[in-house]
Amino acid sequence: MPQGKPETVPNDGLTTRQRRNRPLLAVHTGEMKGKSTAAFGMALRAWNQGWSIGVFQFVKSAKWRVGEEAAFRALGKLHEETGQGGPVEWHKMGEGWSWARKSGSEEDHAANAREGWAEIKRRLAAETHDFYVLDEFSYLLKWGWLEVDDVVSALSGRPGHQHVVITGRYAPPELIDAADLVTEMTKVKHPMDAGQKGQRGIEW
Repeated sequence: MPQGKPETVPNDGLTTRQRRNRPLLAVHTGEMKGKSTAAFGMALRAWNQGWSIGVFQFVKSAKWRVGEEAAFRALGKLHEETGQGGPVEWHKMGEGWSWARKSGSEEDHAANAREGWAEIKRRLAAETHDFYVLDEFSYLLKWGWLEVDDVVSALSGRPGHQHVVITGRYAPPELIDAADLVTEMTKVKHPMDAGQKGQRGIEW
């Protein structure tokens, strides 16, 4: 894509503007770090456009306060106070989904993940958000907690103008085939190779 121009133009009946602005399904997969980081970079751009942002984290511990969460919560508050940017919602499976807390019961992670996905499908059908980050979502497909066909069908058939970015290793072929944008993070070099652990401001 030299200078941001496509090398071929499909005969799909769309105008250049329509093709340029169609909603995207993006997948960030691979073994190297940076998948979520890239997704949240896209979400920052979306927030700046005034879009509604919905973040759903499926694997990271509720006790792990990642820097992106603090930043996006602050951006959501800024929107509420000034109207700048767009609204932000942030949900984490590890602390129980805000719409369905089950106090006093043993958490069943697979059932909790299915609850989260069911809520995302409801939001997609209602066109609740403009930009969704489904963080570490591919693991749920890898572990068999969700049906791949159901996920691909819901994402491919989502109405309106809703962008979705999915992160995590082991993205299944069906999801990759359905996606418009797929990036695989491949390790060339990592500080851990030299015995260095993750550090504040870089990993979280």
